[in-house]
Amino acid sequence: MEPLPNRQASVAVDLGAQSCRVSLLRWPRGQAQIKTVDRFPNGPVRSAEGWRWDIGRILEGVVRGLHAAAALAPEGIASVAVDGWAVDYVCLDDRGEPAEDPFCYRDLRTEASERQVHSILSPARLYALTGVQILRINTLYQLYADKMARNQRSPWLLLPEYVCHRLGGRRVAEYTNATHTALVDLGTRNWCQEIFDQLGLDQTAAPEIVPSGTVIGAIEGQLRGLAAFRGTKLIAAATHDTAAAIAAVPAEGEDWAFISSGTWSLVGTVLDSPCVREEARKLNFTNLGGAGGKICFLKNVNGMWTLSQCMEEWERAGHPTSVVQLVAACAGMPRPPALIDVDEPQLLLPGNTLQKINAQLERLGHPPFSQEKAEIPKIVNLLFHSLAARYAAVLSSIGQITGKKLRRLFIVGGASQNHYLNLLTAERSGLTVLPGPVESTTIGNFAIQLAALDGDWSRSGGVVARSVAHYAEQLIGNSFALSGDRKTD
Repeated sequence: MEPLPNRQASVAVDLGAQSCRVSLLRWPRGQAQIKTVDRFPNGPVRSAEGWRWDIGRILEGVVRGLHAAAALAPEGIASVAVDGWAVDYVCLDDRGEPAEDPFCYRDLRTEASERQVHSILSPARLYALTGVQILRINTLYQLYADKMARNQRSPWLLLPEYVCHRLGGRRVAEYTNATHTALVDLGTRNWCQEIFDQLGLDQTAAPEIVPSGTVIGAIEGQLRGLAAFRGTKLIAAATHDTAAAIAAVPAEGEDWAFISSGTWSLVGTVLDSPCVREEARKLNFTNLGGAGGKICFLKNVNGMWTLSQCMEEWERAGHPTSVVQLVAACAGMPRPPALIDVDEPQLLLPGNTLQKINAQLERLGHPPFSQEKAEIPKIVNLLFHSLAARYAAVLSSIGQITGKKLRRLFIVGGASQNHYLNLLTAERSGLTVLPGPVESTTIGNFAIQLAALDGDWSRSGGVVARSVAHYAEQLIGNSFALSGDRKTD
């Protein structure tokens, strides 16, 4: 990368359902240097009303990380951007403060609201309007659950945008994140009037939708008193973490797909325009906003969530372990005699995970696993094989629906370094697997910030996708290296 002298730093805040991090991009001697300056745990909290997020604790962690970044950047910080998981939101009171801690998408309150919504607007009609897969976690069903409970009409903000708002930004919904609500019109890329009207939802409570890379304000409040944050711009990069991660894939052509691999695995490809064919609707594929106005055509797969739930149960049973240890224990193990459905609805919910796995095995006519420590590698091997098989099936469907001849598979996110799972995925899909850096979301976040700061902008799609890919390639270097995980004939 050519040296870029005298460039100020930037900060990327990544909110995760299990952990959050604050990263700093600096330019010593004109060369990019990314450092994680703070990381803190996160997770839903069980309350009398259901599963919620401690939004105050999340915000405290972000502010602490920003203080740490400021201390390391005497040259000043040009911009800050926040990304995170989708669908969850904060309702605001009359003072602009959280009316309550936001619900977690895994809360069961949307089971009833989903049924009620579909009695008014059919799944087929919703898909025709939005191109978004039917998932009960979508913001649409959460807002309707609020309405059913108390006729909620408070203004709301999706979580990453709420954090930006508290730091000084105006109230917006960035395009990539807004599409996850299942409330955005496929054609206009604005809030869908028909959905709001038919369901009696208050459209004035929804924030303005803005493109990726929009400058939405400047750091305000106590942080502005720090020298590093004087004049710092708040940028709505790609506030959905998967869109940010995919923006970090420096790939061209039509022969590639991606897996954003973490708690959820999002399996898909990038399109120039939405795909809402009947096959896509029947298989519940979704068309979500991508950086630069692109479309991320994908399907949610229940990723490492099931394994993390098992690990929590094993730790409580006195058998603590790590993912690294589990991957090593699986090496050389044979294929399991049966596979489970990793997307079974019960496995999306916390608790009693081994019991749910065993219930599937028993229905298939196979013996269940015991609670003995010796069984743990067998269980993990089953999960990895089942997950790889699900990936391969989704990737095959993508090729059939879009007509793409897929050859390459870029895997980004926290689980991209799971060599064993990558190998199984390559074997089952027949694709060349290219695992990327773990922190792809951070890199994509920074790439969009740089494109926005340098004015690489189009009115229709926000930051220009080609410019974002260029910056991402410069930040990543050769991190996407061929892993050798390719099927042999």
